Amino acid sequence: MIVLDKPAGLLAVPGRGPDKQDCLSARAQAKWPDALVVHRLDMATSGLVVMARGIEAQRQLSRAFEQREVHKRYTAVVAGTLRNPQPDNGWNTIDLPLTIDWPNRPRSIVSAELGKPSVTRWRLAGAPTDDDHTTRLELEPVTGRTHQLRVHLQAIGHPILGDMLYATPEQQARAPRLLLHAHQLSLPHPQHGDTVHFHSPCPF
Repeated sequence: MIVLDKPAGLLAVPGRGPDKQDCLSARAQAKWPDALVVHRLDMATSGLVVMARGIEAQRQLSRAFEQREVHKRYTAVVAGTLRNPQPDNGWNTIDLPLTIDWPNRPRSIVSAELGKPSVTRWRLAGAPTDDDHTTRLELEPVTGRTHQLRVHLQAIGHPILGDMLYATPEQQARAPRLLLHAHQLSLPHPQHGDTVHFHSPCPF
């Protein structure tokens, strides 16, 4: 397998149209022709992405994702001052069902009627900064819905800074990019099954 550190602004996989063919997977496959996609990150999100070397490794890694044996953690900076009600900065849970907002694609929305179960855990990744009214969080997605972290944080009133889809214009203008970074990845190695851990320092 290969673990890559994707920059913000680069597609994880090709999009539609000739102008959207430069992407992380294409760059990886130019160097490792047997590299295969297992999962992806939003274009605006930076951080760790794993690719499989060959079909069998792809099958093993895909199964690990399906069985929730892969654990990812993200750093985000959100608008507003968010306090942790849990003692000793324990994990909090956002449990809100999500679905694609078809008339407004690629956006997703919370929907009790149509949404699929979606769970995100969060805790503080530093003291809230009352002076500029932002909070740095550590996030752990339990499920993997489209834009899950971004929609869940918007739903509790704390959009991620720089989010061009879910933040207000003022919140978008407060950062040069989406302040969301996949900083930690733990998963069973497809060859021997032992858990391996990867870390990428947060760039913001």
